[in-house]
Amino acid sequence: MPVLCWDKELPSDQVSEIIEIGLTVVDLRAGERMAKHRILVRPALSFREACRTLAARHRSAELPWASWGDYDRDQFTRQCRDTGVEYPFAGQHTNAKVAFTAARGLHRRPGMAQALALAGLPLEGRHHRGDDDAWNIAALVRTS
Repeated sequence: MPVLCWDKELPSDQVSEIIEIGLTVVDLRAGERMAKHRILVRPALSFREACRTLAARHRSAELPWASWGDYDRDQFTRQCRDTGVEYPFAGQHTNAKVAFTAARGLHRRPGMAQALALAGLPLEGRHHRGDDDAWNIAALVRTS
């Protein structure tokens, strides 16, 4: 089954859903990225099972988490509500885009790839692939 993405608005007969979850474990004291992980949602796992994996294997309900902007947090909240799945994260979420922008005194909030360039960091892996984006966002969190 092909994965369809839209550049603009989602067509009215379609529903936006999470198909991949990328995460990077960061040792905040040492400022080091420790490991990256990828969870494929449909066809590999159901969304419910992916959320259970986040909670059980990655202790997502116990640890703070960050994303580049609020889209991912909002999408998880919406999809959990719409599917009756328990939200898998702790209450402490950091919008890494806001933190990066504030730390550098910027007036505009850059996308992740632009932020990497501003920070003098390479884009590692494939842009928009969950585990690679999480790895790159973790690099930006370390510099903020």
